[in-house]
Amino acid sequence: MTGRRSGRPLVPAYLSTGGVARPSRNSLERLSVLTGTGGPAPAGLPAAQHALLGALDGGSLTVVESAAVLRLPVSALRVLAAALIDQGLVSARPPVPSAALPDRDLLKRVADGLRALKL
Repeated sequence: MTGRRSGRPLVPAYLSTGGVARPSRNSLERLSVLTGTGGPAPAGLPAAQHALLGALDGGSLTVVESAAVLRLPVSALRVLAAALIDQGLVSARPPVPSAALPDRDLLKRVADGLRALKL
């Protein structure tokens, strides 16, 4: 999508999804990790889905990162990704949960030990 000088795309985002407004699955979060399965793209794949497959070629991106690369709203990218997941061309996994915060006492003992080594 080529942008205008104002930064707005020439083609509305909903056209990149074929007019589909909602993804076929609600499990895609903003930080879900998308990975291409490496299979060949079928003939007749819409340009936006083909662009997403190209962005995922040889690596993984989150939904938000993919949207930034393709310059699409996250909502439109979720629709595109869900369609590719349904076709078996992309896999998605939920975001890695935040780790539990370490014990403050343990951190203090480690810092004290490092200071003792420095002297």
